[in-house]
Order: sequence, then structure tokens, then C-alpha cells
Amino acid sequence: MSSNSAIRPIAIHLPQFHPFVENDEWWGKGFTEWTNVTRAQPQFPGHYQPHLPSDLGFYDLRLKDSLIAQAELAKAYGIYGFCYYHYWFNGKRLMHQPLDLLTQGSGIGMPFMYCWANENWSRRWNGDDTEILIKQEYSITDDIAHINYLLDNVFSHPDYISVFNKPFFAIYRPSLFPDIKATIETWRTEALKKGVELYIGYMQGFQLKEDPNSMGFDVAIDFQPNFYVNLPQKSTRKMNKYFSGLFSKGFPDNEHRILSYKDYVVLMKESSFPAYNFFPSITPMWDNTARRKKGAFIFEDSDPELYYNWLVDILNKFTPPSSEENFIFINAWNEWAEGNHLEPCQKWGRSYLEATCKALKHIK
Repeated sequence: MSSNSAIRPIAIHLPQFHPFVENDEWWGKGFTEWTNVTRAQPQFPGHYQPHLPSDLGFYDLRLKDSLIAQAELAKAYGIYGFCYYHYWFNGKRLMHQPLDLLTQGSGIGMPFMYCWANENWSRRWNGDDTEILIKQEYSITDDIAHINYLLDNVFSHPDYISVFNKPFFAIYRPSLFPDIKATIETWRTEALKKGVELYIGYMQGFQLKEDPNSMGFDVAIDFQPNFYVNLPQKSTRKMNKYFSGLFSKGFPDNEHRILSYKDYVVLMKESSFPAYNFFPSITPMWDNTARRKKGAFIFEDSDPELYYNWLVDILNKFTPPSSEENFIFINAWNEWAEGNHLEPCQKWGRSYLEATCKALKHIK
């Protein structure tokens, strides 16, 4: 699906909100992202936790009605499409049931694209980054199998987002590949065998800020927030006693890092965009204490007005490279356990969606 609208906002979407076999094995029967979300607690006076949904409730993304409700709400406030995280481990897919609902049959009536979240899975949620639950293994053989799966089952869907009739596919962390240029070349060669050209981007985070063409990509996508910028910590706070149940592993107290969203917005507004092909992005808020029992990052003073001002600045500064390369990305639609969501919550309601819509209308 392509369009030449002035600006097309794409919200990043996490499909973790449903139980599946591997999570049952690794984290306990019935685990979903809501498990993390609802166990969060305030860590200091005035700390907004837990982040709890309002309008859409505690949905289950195995239900197509849930995906449709998300799409209808997003479109009502000017969101063009969703970028869904896609989890592929040498032919094994995880959290794929919601994505299968998108690609089978008529879909949900919302433009969508995939971003391959190509990280190992570990027990980082309970503080152990060393125990690998499932590992990424890269090879040309897997590159061929992967791109052919996408070509045959995903990219051909009428709702899949394209740029100049080229399916738009993103990579989360290209630095983890042994040879990303070889992988992309393989993908493009395999796609051409089926008469398809690809438009491939990478998420510009984890201190990787290179010209996308130097690695074989078509575009770089800003990934917010960028915790590698030189932004002083507002403060640090000792954690409350560790949670009971799933995460009660006896970790010692550890400091959360408190950052000022207001100061961060000022810094981002003062920064310029690179000269190469680039899509900017924004984050409404961030607080991943629900996932990170130690060493969390928290934007303490985020609010819809600051988000609106930052978004207007992005829209004013961004000149799309072409009539179809006119995307901005919003991280995220529903990262509830990272305190990072446009979806309505019990504190802010639809304020962030309203701010998004207002900013888009302001530019028009």
C-alpha cells in the first residue's frame, strides 16, 4: 500500500499481549506483557506506576476484534499505519498469532509493515542478561528462507506498506549481523527472482548512526528515546523492595536513572536531521520499571503538551526525501511495560492521541 499524503505517521506496535507456549515455559503459565504491567509499583513519591489501559482494556491480541479496535482508534487520530515487531529465529516465529491475523484474509483494514526484532531473548526482565532463552543464528541459508517466507506470506498483502511499490521492511539492530550488507544483498536477489524490489530501513539506535547506503539500506529510521545522548541524569532513586512472585529473585536494591523529558525535548529540538535518507521519530513517554527491576530509565516529567511541542518541531523540520518517503515513526503504540504508549491510559486518557492529531492538523 502506498500513498502520497503529506506526512504518514507510523506507530510501532508490540504483539506481546497474548499467551503462547514459549512464554508459558519461560515465565509461567499464562504470562503476557500484562503480567509485567500490572505488577509494577511506584518506586518513589509521585511516580506514575502502574500504567494501566483505559479505553481498550486488557486486550488479547489473539482476537481479531482487538486488532481492529486498535486500528480504528489509531486511524481516528491520524495514525497512518502500524509497524509490528516480527520475531524470527531460524524459521521459528514467536508472538506470530496477531501477525497471522493481519496477513491472512482481508486483514484489519490498516496499513502495516514489519520490523524484525533480531535480538536474542534472555532473562533480562528479571535482571539476568546472561541466560539466553532463544538465540539468533545468522546464515545465508536462513536469509534466503526468511525473505522467501516474507515474500510469500506477508509482503504481498494489499495492506502491507510499500514505497514506490517496494515492500517496506525494517531491521531493529543491524549491528548484530555478521555481515548485514551480504544479508541485504541476498534478500534483494531473492526478491528480484519473484519480480519484487525491496525498500529496507534500519532503526537508528544503540549508538549506530551511519548513512543507510553504506550498509545497503535505503533509509535510516530514528529510534526514540536515544539514551546515548549527553543528557544529565535528573536524579537517581533507590528501588523499592523487589517485587514478590515472578520477579522475587532476591536482587539487591539498585538505582533507577531518572531523566527529564522536558530537557530531552529541548535537546532533540536543538538537534538537526542528517543529510541522508532519514525518517524522524518521537516517543510520548518512557518508564520501563515494569520490565527492568534494576537500572530502569524513567522520564519523570513527560506530558502531552511537551510531546505535542516536540512533534510540531519534527513536522516543521522534516522534509520528506520524496512524495512517498514521507513517514515519521512514533515509539510506541502499546509498549505498556516500558511506559511508552499512545494507547489511552487511566492517567492521560486520549490526551496523547489528541496531541498527535492536533500537531498533524497544525502542519496541514
